[in-house]
Amino acid sequence: MKYFLGIDFGTSGARGIVIDQNEKIQYQQSLSYSIENIESWKLTLEKILKELPQCFKKELSSIAIDGTSSTVLLCDLKGKPLDSPILYNDNRGSQEIPLLEAIITEPHLVKSSTSSLVKLLWWSHQKYITDAVCFLHQADWLGFLLHGKLGISDYNNSLKLGYDAENLCYPIWLKNLPIAHLLPTVVYPGTPIANITNEISSKYDISGDCLVVAGTTDSIAAFLASGVHQVGDAVSSLGSTLVLKLLGQKNINNSNYGIYSHRLGDYWLTGGASNSGGAVLKEFFSIEQINNLSRQIDPNTESGLDYYPLLKIGERFPINDPFFAPRLTPQPESPAYFLHGLLEGIAKIEAKGYKLLESLGSTTANRVYTAGGGAKNLIWLQMRERLLGIPVLISPQTEAAYGAALLAKNGFLKFLAP
Repeated sequence: MKYFLGIDFGTSGARGIVIDQNEKIQYQQSLSYSIENIESWKLTLEKILKELPQCFKKELSSIAIDGTSSTVLLCDLKGKPLDSPILYNDNRGSQEIPLLEAIITEPHLVKSSTSSLVKLLWWSHQKYITDAVCFLHQADWLGFLLHGKLGISDYNNSLKLGYDAENLCYPIWLKNLPIAHLLPTVVYPGTPIANITNEISSKYDISGDCLVVAGTTDSIAAFLASGVHQVGDAVSSLGSTLVLKLLGQKNINNSNYGIYSHRLGDYWLTGGASNSGGAVLKEFFSIEQINNLSRQIDPNTESGLDYYPLLKIGERFPINDPFFAPRLTPQPESPAYFLHGLLEGIAKIEAKGYKLLESLGSTTANRVYTAGGGAKNLIWLQMRERLLGIPVLISPQTEAAYGAALLAKNGFLKFLAP
């Protein structure tokens, strides 16, 4: 029996999942780690490998690692980081945006205060830049610790670095920048890179034939975990915020709404994120209250309340307005009635979001899988199904590590056109 290991390094924790040839989970573990501390990354990876049951180690066929998008490192010739990692939400590179505005006239994902490219440009002004050999993302560096090949990334992680995933190359304007020699070689996620090193094989008693494949971002791994693979399938993540992802055949990008597309083989995953979501619900109700009050709601009946649930002023998608105000009044005396209006308001934002993606040229959504904490609320699911007008399902798997394990096993096989 062959086994496949997926490892997820998220914003607050790490998880390892082993699946078999039938894509059934055989083992999983969760660990906390410090995303700010590079040594914590390494120790956590080592602990995952060390604690794998022996029955899997000798039959481990391949490993894939996903990491947080735009958490990056600058490394020397031996792959040693020259500085602490710059995290996904660090905006110190915003001072580099005027340079990119002068170079790139059209809207572009890299012209963001937290893009990977602005972080690399910020590093280019530091004294230790002369010792730098390679710029890597979190998943790239963790993979390097296993296979020993420095300077390899994947096109999902490299999207915010400026890589052109449609033409599978770095654009000319990027190759002309002084930092171009630090850019990693980019391959398809799931591409076999090399077997684990002899040192890793010996130290953890893992088969030396175990391949390490190119990884991806944590959000793409979570999408892969959902099991979606047909054009028109979508995933709504109902966490603190509402995030939509729709699988289609066109590369849709619109910086006015924060919409961009990740390549998945021959297809494209287009997404947008609203500021509305579960955080608004938790502002007014506990999880227990939400569960209990939901049972008093008829999901097939309109509340009559015109809410746009936000915690504060400002919305990104499907309305892009930094001054857009929350609508949370009138607030009825009945808690169940109030919750009804909030759930319905978020569901209407979701429906409007998919309509916007469609209006921009994306595929029409045919069915929606649900991930995140809100997926457990069946009353809300029925309400969303009514407002969306298409089937709404619960994702059978939601862990990014499971998606990484599928990547280790299949690559993007399911996303290749017949």
